[in-house]
Amino acid sequence: MKRVVITGMGVVSPLGCDLVSFWDNIKAGRSGIRRITRFEAGDEYPAKIAGEVAGFDADSFVPAKEQRRMDRFTLFAIAASDMALKDSGINMSGENPERAGVVIGSGIGGLELLQTQHCVLREKGPSRCSPFMIPGMISNMAGGLVAIKQNMQGPNFCVVTACASAAHSIGEAMRVIQRGEADIMLSGGSEASVCELGVAGFCALRALSTRNDEPEKASRPFEANRDGFVMSEGSAILVLEELEHARQRGARIYSELSGFGMTCDAFHMTAPTEDGAGAARAMKMAVSDAHLNMDQVDYLNAHGTSTQLNDKMETKAVKLAFGEELSGKIMISSSKSMLGHTLGAAGGMELAICILAMRDGVVPPTINYETPDPECDLDYVPNTSRDKKLNVCISNSLGFGGHNACLLVKTFK
Repeated sequence: MKRVVITGMGVVSPLGCDLVSFWDNIKAGRSGIRRITRFEAGDEYPAKIAGEVAGFDADSFVPAKEQRRMDRFTLFAIAASDMALKDSGINMSGENPERAGVVIGSGIGGLELLQTQHCVLREKGPSRCSPFMIPGMISNMAGGLVAIKQNMQGPNFCVVTACASAAHSIGEAMRVIQRGEADIMLSGGSEASVCELGVAGFCALRALSTRNDEPEKASRPFEANRDGFVMSEGSAILVLEELEHARQRGARIYSELSGFGMTCDAFHMTAPTEDGAGAARAMKMAVSDAHLNMDQVDYLNAHGTSTQLNDKMETKAVKLAFGEELSGKIMISSSKSMLGHTLGAAGGMELAICILAMRDGVVPPTINYETPDPECDLDYVPNTSRDKKLNVCISNSLGFGGHNACLLVKTFK
């Protein structure tokens, strides 16, 4: 099996549209949650807050004429991919395009485009619908258009597993390289569902926080007074590279991606199992896949949504995977306390955070942690980042449908 390393990263997020700003804000424990501005979230919306991407300059990545053919989630993915390749130092004009591929996931895809075109249909009739409606909204189009722009002719597909989409995408891209089918893979996730239809749907599920008067304090994973997650948007794309290929070009290597575990709860459409057995198995599989022991894991970036059910279940899953003694020692935090829930992009952002945490020896915090929950009694690195050398980190992503994915990165040696 080929070894896989991370050589580049690009991020578009509510906490910055470049890697430096993003990481500085995460380390500082800043919140990217604000009142919704993309539409008028009136009294009929119980939740009026979200993690919106601000300051995104689409013109720097896609000509204005082409932007009209795309949903916002695709624009985010193209931008994050451009930044990731630039960060890696790869120039595709000097690479074999048949040995470079793309796997970009999205939990929902072009929901805003679907919404606007439905309005056109109802108001003006079917003849006025855009010919770009279908190709623009389908979830695989982010990966397709990234490949077209970068001339990447290798494996290209899209994983859709709700909030585990990016993590599954990265894990499968790792497998492509390990099997020797590509040398370079762009992988991660992208999401842009903060629109009337998206917010209405999650409000109907009663899944969102309604702490509208204190947006920055609304996402509070593992804390006793949590009342739901906060919708967010953005994209995170990583450059996965076969080790010898990276060495031959003298690449800067962030870390080695060496573990991937995936399971299914096979239990319920939206609710996790109470015992966390499926998530626990995914963690153990990722560690085993990396040929490591559970006691070698230093830090866990939790799925940590700030919902009652998820946070209790994930705490149980950690205890089940690591055992009572080890689970009390491992450092855990939820980046969603700052970013909100970027849905299908979350696994990419959170793996990038793991990688940067290892690089700098800084464990990011879980902010808004004020009142402990007796059922969530582990070390969640509350409120303030922590200086600590890290060698092995894992990242959990859990999606509606019972999809569980865990990725493991370790210091490259």
